[in-house]
Amino acid sequence: MHQTRSAVFLSHVRISLTLACVFLIGSVSGQTSDWPRYRGVNFDGISHETDWLGEWEGGEPKRLWKANVGIGFSSLTVAAGRVFSLGSDGKKEGGRDIVYCLDAVTGKEIWTFSYAQDLDPKYYEGGPGSSPTVVGDHVYIVGRHGKVHCLQSSDGTVVWKRDLVEDLGVELPEWGLNGSVHVENGLAVLNAGSHGIALDAKTGAIVWQSGKGAAGYATPTPFTHADKRLLAIFGAEHLIAVEPATGQEAWRLPWKTRYDVNASDPVIHGPTLFISSGYGTGASAYDLSENPPKNLWINKSIRAQMASCIAMDGHVYGVDGQGGDKNSRLKCIDIRTGEIRWESPVAETGNLAAVGNTLLWLTGTGEIVLVEADPKEYREKRRAQISGGKHWSVPVLADGRLYVKNAAGDLVCVETRSDEVR
Repeated sequence: MHQTRSAVFLSHVRISLTLACVFLIGSVSGQTSDWPRYRGVNFDGISHETDWLGEWEGGEPKRLWKANVGIGFSSLTVAAGRVFSLGSDGKKEGGRDIVYCLDAVTGKEIWTFSYAQDLDPKYYEGGPGSSPTVVGDHVYIVGRHGKVHCLQSSDGTVVWKRDLVEDLGVELPEWGLNGSVHVENGLAVLNAGSHGIALDAKTGAIVWQSGKGAAGYATPTPFTHADKRLLAIFGAEHLIAVEPATGQEAWRLPWKTRYDVNASDPVIHGPTLFISSGYGTGASAYDLSENPPKNLWINKSIRAQMASCIAMDGHVYGVDGQGGDKNSRLKCIDIRTGEIRWESPVAETGNLAAVGNTLLWLTGTGEIVLVEADPKEYREKRRAQISGGKHWSVPVLADGRLYVKNAAGDLVCVETRSDEVR
C-alpha cells in the first residue's frame, strides 16, 4: 500500500533529522565545511560550501600546494584543518600502504603511518581504493587485504588494529576491500564478508559478522526505511539492507554484475533508492515508501563502474561508462522514471562531487568541469586543467579549497575563494 503524502513528508523529516544527528556526531570540528568521510557528511557527495567562487581570474584556479600521497585511488578526507589520504609505496613485494596527514593550508606533512600491503596491481595501477574516515579524535582505515586500523588523528598512534582475513576468515573479493569504514553509534561497519562486519569503534572487538563470502566494493550507506535505521551494503550479487546495531538482514535486492563489481555507492534520495554498476549492467531505482521496496525501473541509462552518482531535486547525475571507455558521458536522469534528460556532448570519464547547484566533474584526465545541475539541459560553467595523469578519485571541496588526486598519488590543492573572502 502506498503511503499518504503526509506519511512521505514525515519520512523525509525523519531522514533529515537522522542525517543531521549523524553529522553532529561524526564531524571533527563541527563545521559544515569539513569533509570527514568518503562522500561527505551527508553521505551524498555534496559539499556545504557557500563562499566559493565558481570562477577563476584568468580562467585558471590558483594552485596553493602539491604533495604526493602514494599510488592508488583513495580519495581525501578533510577535518579540523587537516587532510588525510591513503596510498601505496609502489612495491609489488614487501610493500606498504601509508596513511598521510597533511596541513590543509600548506600541504606540509604532519604525520604518516604505514602497514604491510603490496601494491597488488591487476589490470590497473593497484594501491588502496578506500578513503580514511575521521570521527572525533580517531581515523579509521581499511586496506585491500582486510587490515583495519584505528589511529589517533593528532599523531597517527595506533588505538587498535584488526586483520579481517586472519582473525575472521573473511574471503576477499578479486580486487580486495575498497569500501571505506562507516562509523556510527560506537560501531565501525565495513563492507566485508557476505553483507558486512561491525567492530567496536573504541576497541576493535567484533560486534557482529555476516557470512565469510566475498563482498562488494562500495561503502555502507545509512538510510531510513519503514521507520528503521538501516545500512545499504552493496554486496557481490545483492544490495542488502541490514540493521547497523545487530547486522540482522531486513531485505535484499538481487543485482548481478560481471566480475561481481558493485562499486558505486547506493544513493538515497527522499523515498527513492538508486543503484548502478558498470560492465554494461546499468541502473535501477526502488520506492522506499513500500516495504519491501518496490522496483520502479531498470535500464542502462547510467552504468557507473566506480564513480558514485549525485542525486539532486529528483534527478541523478552520474558518469555512464567504464574507467577507460571512450564512449563515457556525464548524464542526468529522472530518478523516479529512469528517463535520460541529457548527456554531455564530449566523451569523458571521471568522478563527481557537487556544491550548491553545481556539479564538480573531475574528468579522467584531470580537468575540473563545473556543470549546472539543471535537468533541462547540459550547461558547462567553467573548465580548468588541474592535474595530469589518470583520475578516478572523487574531488573534494572543503573550506574554500579544492583537492584533486591522481592514480600516481599527486595531490593538488587549489584556491576557490577570493582574498577578500579569506
